[in-house]
Amino acid sequence: MAVAASPSLSLPAPARRATQKPSRRTPPRDVVTWTSAIARPAREGDLPATAAALSAMLSSPAAPAPNDVTLLTVLSACAGAAPSSPLAGPLALSLHALAIKLFPSHLLLCTCLARFYLASRLPHLALQLFGSMPERSVITHNTMITGLMRNGLVAAAREVFDGMPARDKVSWTALIDGCAKNGHHEEAIDGFHAMLLNGVEPDYVTLVAVISACAEVGALGLGMWVHRFVAKQGLEHNVRVANSLVDMYARCGQVELAGQVFGKMRKRTVVSWNSMIVGFAANGRCADAIEHFEAMRREGFRPDAVTFTGVLTACSHAGLTDEGLRYYDAMRSEHGIVARMEHYGCVVDLLGRAGRLDEAMQVVMTMPMRPNEVVLGALLAGCRMHGDVDMAEQLMQDLLEQDPGGDSNYVLLSNIYAADGKWDGVGKVRSLMKARRVKKTPGHSAVEIAGDVHEFVCGDRSHPRARELFDMLGLLRYEMAGCESCE
Repeated sequence: MAVAASPSLSLPAPARRATQKPSRRTPPRDVVTWTSAIARPAREGDLPATAAALSAMLSSPAAPAPNDVTLLTVLSACAGAAPSSPLAGPLALSLHALAIKLFPSHLLLCTCLARFYLASRLPHLALQLFGSMPERSVITHNTMITGLMRNGLVAAAREVFDGMPARDKVSWTALIDGCAKNGHHEEAIDGFHAMLLNGVEPDYVTLVAVISACAEVGALGLGMWVHRFVAKQGLEHNVRVANSLVDMYARCGQVELAGQVFGKMRKRTVVSWNSMIVGFAANGRCADAIEHFEAMRREGFRPDAVTFTGVLTACSHAGLTDEGLRYYDAMRSEHGIVARMEHYGCVVDLLGRAGRLDEAMQVVMTMPMRPNEVVLGALLAGCRMHGDVDMAEQLMQDLLEQDPGGDSNYVLLSNIYAADGKWDGVGKVRSLMKARRVKKTPGHSAVEIAGDVHEFVCGDRSHPRARELFDMLGLLRYEMAGCESCE
């Protein structure tokens, strides 16, 4: 254990009893009895009492030295309390110093210490400790992969995974789930393929992670294959798996398939209903979104903040301004849900699309928090829709302060000027973009072929088959030009 640690323990002194019993000779307590006394407050999550009990053991001349179980008990309590408890860090560092003295290179203690450092957002100490360990188990590796992923260190977690002599189901799941949760969706899918090729059967946690990755990149084909695998494994009625499938199909534009999964669910949760409502809203099925919202309430489910985001979005896209405002009022008055940034964004978009720009501006001005670029962007889009150049210019000042590099806002204001015939304004926006080195983000698209997702960016020729693709596009243009001349 090479990580630097405190040289000595400095623990809270144990509380003294108010009254002393008549003097008796106390029989000596062995290490098991002391450890049991320490374990009681540790199990209850009382870290100060745990530290006091350990301090009493160390300061008692008659007490034996703590064994590895004693230290593991206290370390587990520290890991459970981190990072919220200010006592957890100093106590664990002191225990580390004691462990070096009493149990050098103890595998389980090292693993527990690494878990603590990772839970305490100290991944550099965990990596330093891991690198110094002469022996590592599969559990040690899995602890490191999971903890590093939770700290957002995907590359470091991948390096630990690649260095494993043998991997189990937990190792693969930690890698795939960690990649998916950190936005490395294609790596999660590649990891899933590799897991299957290595003959390791995924469990429901792995499947939830890979279904989530499929939803993010639009890999519908792989998502459907995973659905068939789920059915084969008899996991269709696992609520978490079913919810993930509903979300995946809805986000891939297949709301009918999402509805089929939803309809077969034996047990539904608020997440199940939210996935359907948000999915319908995102795919333009606004009436279905509102219908499911009402059905959800009839069946006794209590809508949450996500539910109202979905129904407000549906009302906005359908032009149901007054109905959307009623839902917004009910969210606060009937359900006691405090409006969040996304709800304000929906209401501003709702009013902006309806041309009620003054009311939308009033919402922005009375928000309890500073509006972000999404809220202001929704109002700016309303200005473009209804040609309010003055308000757009006013909003742009706020947007430039909050998001000076956001290219979409510049483009939107330029389009507003162009629609109003103010070409000098268009020139000013372009000059401002050039001065601030803001470039318009090129459009991109993705297509899934045989389970692989191919992404294309405007003007990009990095695809390995780019020459063939452009040759085919040229042929299509030639044939289309020929058809037009025939007409």
